[in-house]
Amino acid sequence: MLHQPIQSQSVAFVLPCLNEAQTISQCVTRACEALEILRSQYHLDGEVIVADNGSTDGSQELARIAGARVVDVPHRGYGAALIGGFAASDAEYLVMGDSDCSYDFVDAVPMIKTLMNGSDFCMGSRFKGEIKPGAMPWKNRYIGNPVLSTILRVLFRTKISDAHCGIRAIRNSAYKQLKLSSTGMEFASEMVLKSVLLDLDIAEVPVTLSPDLRGRPPHLNPWRDGLRHLIYMLMLSPSWLFMVPAAGLLSFGSFMLMALLLGGNAEMVNVAGFNVGDHWAVVSGGCIVIGVQTALFGLMALQYSYREGFRQATPLARTFLGRSRLQYWLLAGMALMFSGFVWAGSIATGWIASDYGVLNEMRGMITAFTLIMSGAQIFFGGFLMSILSGNRSRHSSVLS
Repeated sequence: MLHQPIQSQSVAFVLPCLNEAQTISQCVTRACEALEILRSQYHLDGEVIVADNGSTDGSQELARIAGARVVDVPHRGYGAALIGGFAASDAEYLVMGDSDCSYDFVDAVPMIKTLMNGSDFCMGSRFKGEIKPGAMPWKNRYIGNPVLSTILRVLFRTKISDAHCGIRAIRNSAYKQLKLSSTGMEFASEMVLKSVLLDLDIAEVPVTLSPDLRGRPPHLNPWRDGLRHLIYMLMLSPSWLFMVPAAGLLSFGSFMLMALLLGGNAEMVNVAGFNVGDHWAVVSGGCIVIGVQTALFGLMALQYSYREGFRQATPLARTFLGRSRLQYWLLAGMALMFSGFVWAGSIATGWIASDYGVLNEMRGMITAFTLIMSGAQIFFGGFLMSILSGNRSRHSSVLS
């Protein structure tokens, strides 16, 4: 018999599967029990969808016998399987969970209740619930998960206590708003991060984590996937990835270069108790150039996130982009380049006037070419910002 997608005001449990013959039947059965509770308590219909990623151990047939609808997802990856499974259902509420019996799908019942009460997305929290002995390696429990969750809270100003819990529930409308695309394990991070960036109403409920019953190593690689989660968090946080380092580089470089210029012809200048000379002018100029470039990268990353719709612009960003025009960036870049060329030209003129004598203008020449390079970056950066804005002069066009 052909299965038809479950319609709205219903629940779909989506289980990614790749060779889970030892546990898939138990997981499907438990998910069906959760559906029975939802039917009796909240009058919700539902189904269990197993998103199979190419199993070769008969997992598909076992899942069907247990009561699931099997959706074949040819593209490999944890995220790809979930994306394929979610796309197969029109249910109002979507639940995801692993197929290794590490999560009890009955724990999703209070998650659905929070969604029915108005939340958009509900995370499970193993740290607020229970972690059974042997369910989580010590390095994941005391290092990996706490560190990554803390970084998430700092970078994105959220109160989520367990950013990597594998059982979650989300409204279908909110899921579609997220436009998730990651095909690997970072899918889990993308879901959380974009939910925070779009200011969805996020709730948490305690869940229990049990030992994996498959009797083989999990698909998850803690170090590799942990690093991928960290990198993904940074990519979705342009302020921390680009703007904070840029501010530090520009502040340090400008301060040091100004101190050296104010030092006049003195071979060494005392700065905060340290004697510095012309070598530090080279370092300072490099910091300024890298800082300008990094800040431009940050602005462009923010533009992209606004244009793609997975980040809401802050009032400051709206004001800045509302006033930003290509012509302003071109004028600023040309002004800096002109200032640098005038400065370098005056040094060259003085050198010529001295009949090509000894030249002691290293700091001034470094500053002049720092201005020229920074101006060139701003000039061409303005063009790229306009390209990201749809080839328009007004950069506010990226705002929805």
